[in-house]
Amino acid sequence: MKTDQPTLGTLLKALRSRNGWTLKEMSDRSGIPVSTLSKVEHDRLTLTYDKLLQLSQRLNIRMSELFAENDASPEVAVTARRSIGDLDRAVRVNTPNYDYYYLCTELRRKRMIPIITRIRAKSVAEFGELVHHPGEEFIYVVAGQIVVHTEFYDPVTLDEGQSIYIDSNMGHAYLTAEGCDEAVVLGVCSSAEDGLMDSLMNLHG
Repeated sequence: MKTDQPTLGTLLKALRSRNGWTLKEMSDRSGIPVSTLSKVEHDRLTLTYDKLLQLSQRLNIRMSELFAENDASPEVAVTARRSIGDLDRAVRVNTPNYDYYYLCTELRRKRMIPIITRIRAKSVAEFGELVHHPGEEFIYVVAGQIVVHTEFYDPVTLDEGQSIYIDSNMGHAYLTAEGCDEAVVLGVCSSAEDGLMDSLMNLHG
């Protein structure tokens, strides 16, 4: 039996329908071309972080609403949820240090946030201040080699197939190792607190 989980496209279309906007009206309000909005609604295109930020600011909605993280309906017991991660449908966030691909964003009230990340930063000076956010995270090196810098430990180098688990409220940064131009990692972030997605999004601003 197939169940249709909401994608960024269906969430955007529902938002437009709730407000009674045409694609042209949403385009005028958000500053995003009609053709782009149409492709997103039909799941043929996703939006990069700067476009998501533009959309949320101009439409006066929280960023996390575009990730289906908030739901006003009562909490119900869910025992059979499923979401298939696909890079083509991931929500992309591009920053000077990383390219993030947020997976399975259609699931509501997730306890974990899976992210594929391409790492380009090569030094702490280039990276900037160590980042902090609520919760814990697990990082597995898919390709390349990385150096993990944390607030209270000496840097550690991880090769393909190696992993690390840290408290995310401890300052941390992931850099490419010497001689490695780019690395790819799978990260899973979790938190007992609400609003983890908002905290992660604020890191990109």
